[in-house]
Amino acid sequence: MNAPNARPGGELAQRLAFFKGLQALTTRVHATHSQEELIFGLTDEVCALFGARRMLVFMADHAQSSLRARVRDAGMVRVLRIAIAPRGVVGLCAFERRTLNLPNVGNLAAMQSLADDWAPEDIGEDGPQRQALAAPIINGEDDSLIGVVLLADSVDDEAFTSIHEEGLQGLARTFAVALSQRQHADMPLRSRYDQLVACGRLTQGDLDAAVAIARQRRLSVEQVLREGFACTDVELGESMARFYEVPYEPYRADRVRPIDLLRNIKREYASKSLWLPLEENEQGIQIVAVDPEQVASSRVAQNVFLDARINYRVTTQREFALTVAQFFDTMTDDLDVGDLLSEMGEDDEGYSSADDLSAAADNELVKLVNRVIIDAHRQGVSDIHIEPRPGKEKTLIRFRKDGVLTPYIEVPASYRNALVARIKIMCDLDIAERRKPQDGKIRFRKYGPLDIELRVATVPTSGGAEDVVMRLLSGGEPIALDDLALSPHNLARLKETISKPYGIFFVCGPTGSGKTTTLHSVLKALNTPETKIWTAEDPVEITQRGLRQVQVNRKAGLTFATVMRSFLRADPDIIMVGEMRDSETVAIGIEASLTGHLVLSTLHTNSAPESVVRLLDMGMDPFNFADALLGVLAQRLARRLCKNCCQAYAPSPEEIDALLSEYCEDLRKTEAFARDPDAARTHILHAWRAQFADASGNFVLHRAKGCPECSNSGYRGRIALHELMVGTEEAKRRIQTRAPVADLFATALRDGMRTLRQDGIEKVLAGHTDMAQVRKVCLR
Repeated sequence: MNAPNARPGGELAQRLAFFKGLQALTTRVHATHSQEELIFGLTDEVCALFGARRMLVFMADHAQSSLRARVRDAGMVRVLRIAIAPRGVVGLCAFERRTLNLPNVGNLAAMQSLADDWAPEDIGEDGPQRQALAAPIINGEDDSLIGVVLLADSVDDEAFTSIHEEGLQGLARTFAVALSQRQHADMPLRSRYDQLVACGRLTQGDLDAAVAIARQRRLSVEQVLREGFACTDVELGESMARFYEVPYEPYRADRVRPIDLLRNIKREYASKSLWLPLEENEQGIQIVAVDPEQVASSRVAQNVFLDARINYRVTTQREFALTVAQFFDTMTDDLDVGDLLSEMGEDDEGYSSADDLSAAADNELVKLVNRVIIDAHRQGVSDIHIEPRPGKEKTLIRFRKDGVLTPYIEVPASYRNALVARIKIMCDLDIAERRKPQDGKIRFRKYGPLDIELRVATVPTSGGAEDVVMRLLSGGEPIALDDLALSPHNLARLKETISKPYGIFFVCGPTGSGKTTTLHSVLKALNTPETKIWTAEDPVEITQRGLRQVQVNRKAGLTFATVMRSFLRADPDIIMVGEMRDSETVAIGIEASLTGHLVLSTLHTNSAPESVVRLLDMGMDPFNFADALLGVLAQRLARRLCKNCCQAYAPSPEEIDALLSEYCEDLRKTEAFARDPDAARTHILHAWRAQFADASGNFVLHRAKGCPECSNSGYRGRIALHELMVGTEEAKRRIQTRAPVADLFATALRDGMRTLRQDGIEKVLAGHTDMAQVRKVCLR
């Protein structure tokens, strides 16, 4: 808008300019296609023309008893609700249907002359403390109130003038015409069930009749619409979702009860207040409510879950009642772990009892094991460690999350053997065998409300006890290749490498470094309807549509080698082997790669060049292996900084120089660095500035701080560090001559490989982690 921002005052030129701008704005109002565009799209232009800091458009509800305004705040839509009553600027304007021009809203004495019960309205964090200009929006056809348009706070901190009053009255009339025309063509703004009329499910007469019947019979409108007009929960819920601008949440019979979130909420309170927490995820705590606006405006949920991010969803009254019954009718089965332990008690005399099978069936112990698994799943834990201790000491249970073990609970010594026996029963192991390690799997949906699987390993320890480690298998969809946190350099080289039609490609690293996750991401990129993919895994952790996946079973003689031989007779294009741990499996893999198949597998080695030497030491023919090798990707997982609390800071030149020196440590054996170290350092620093520094060439690093979301650790989640060695011609010549690791390492660096430490330093510069975490996993 090119209209001047200065106040018109008494000058004719400014008055003409103002009304010329108003005329152009009127044209823009009539050109809008939706209420959304009308209310939000013109805010800046209106404020610029009138010299106001904010504009809000309030819409009257169906009963003409309150006003609602939608306010955009940090990408979210927040709803304000104000009663039509002579208590504040907006309410008084709507109540008396007249324009109000108030030079100082904060002057309570002056405001009480307008209304005895004057109370400033909360229209946001920066509510009008000074100037306010409000005009009613009246329907010219039936003289009903459509809403109120409010201008709050002038930019020059002076009262709005009579010119502005006249202009806002004209703008309100224009809004009235535009809003009346769009009443049923757009998002409903007056009733939670108007969308049923807008989409043709009901007529306006049907809705009015339903409202009248509900009032007469003292029923809810929802009940009348469902019983008298055959409206379904989905139709009602989606209409409410359009009205409140939040997602519709239907009732789900398989929902897992959020025990931790329900700890301070009673059934009576939930039934009365009509809101409940559903779950907590990376977006925050999800709240379901029958009227999310009322819950949000009262801030009651925010007071219960202090400092938490709240997201609202809407549901019907019937579905909400079903959810309440689902959450609270069987709450006795989901007691807090502390409550379960207190009920189990400390039977010091019975800790050596031989009747483990009977104790393992004890109701409280069954609940405790289920509770431990459910808590681990909700906390994003990868492994559960059960560690019995000798004598009368309690059994310690620890959780591994983001690679770090933390204590969870201690179980009375008297339940030591029974606890292990219960877990063995769940995965069909021999409870009488305590002298040998055993492996098994728990399908938890047989015992609890979660559809997850756990890989179980028991290990005999001193004193006749047994440790148990349970790994929670992800069982989910594979991660896209672009989301693996590969650097652009490594991502481009990896995509080029796996695009080859045949050859062998390895992913190496220690246990728990994400090798299987990476391989399935590669398979996802290669999985097309034209491709036949066989996988041999132990266990099958991630499933993909289109893959033919085989579970290795050594007890039945189904080893990796035998499965691979069967694959070669089953017309494969791509073969994925969970692990190559013996020479026979490796030999079959190389043979398959040389006969026109793409073979993918994992290895337990420390670095990419070391993997090559390890395979040669297993007896592989260096010429065949060199011909087959496409590449080796080594990886580690480092803890990721918590984005909610990490502190940004400007590193000193000495800190950047130290990072540069550490980065160059791995380059010392390369010819280019040995020839001119200073030039190599300068080249790397220039590349860093181009990729990671700001426009002024300054770097920004981050350090851990700690907050409730990351359990005050400063870290949340993990990020992968990668080292990709590609099977170039020079690398293959080195393999054929059985070159030592140092020579292979130098060759790979010349060919473009970045070591794990170098990739970690680049991710430190990008703000994902810090050097303390990189050094933990990348020490040489």
